[in-house]
Order: sequence, then C-alpha cells, then structure tokens
Amino acid sequence: MDQKIPVNIVVGDRTYRVKIDRVDEELVRKTMSFVNEKIIEFKTHFAGKDMQDYIAMALLWFATEQNQTGTFKIKEQETNQKLSSWENMLNKLLDDKESED
Repeated sequence: MDQKIPVNIVVGDRTYRVKIDRVDEELVRKTMSFVNEKIIEFKTHFAGKDMQDYIAMALLWFATEQNQTGTFKIKEQETNQKLSSWENMLNKLLDDKESED
C-alpha cells in the first residue's frame, strides 16, 4: 500500500501543503513546474489584474491540453482496433485462398 507523504506545492505565488502518494511525487512536482512556467508565460504576454487571473489561464490551458491528449489516445485505440480487425479479415481471406489452391 502506498504511503501518503506531505509535500509543499507552489502555485503562482502561494504554497500549499498537500498529501500525495509517494509514487506520484515526481509527476506532481513536474506537473506543477510546468503549470508555473505557463503562469509566467501568460503573465509576460497578457494583461491581468492579479496572480489569480494568470493561474486560471494556465490551469484552463493545462486542462484543455490534457483533454485533447486523452481524446487523441481514444481515437488511437479505436484506429488500432479497426486495423487489427482488418488484418484478421485479410489473414482469414489469405488462409482460405491458400486452402483452395
């Protein structure tokens, strides 16, 4: 069973203490680093009232990006299933053709 560990996560200009699974620590830290880079990118390119505006823009971008990646994976799986089905049909046809000869 994975043990939960406390970590400090920085989002924008605030620190949050959260408990996460030890196995997820590297992923969480990399994700937060990426989100913070996006916050800085949005802060330099767009006018905003405060840090919350930039955090909202970065998290919206990140969530949309993840959704697109998930959609791509679903389509990729569907395509692979169709290709496998066609391959099986072709193999069956070829086997039947060899049996006739």
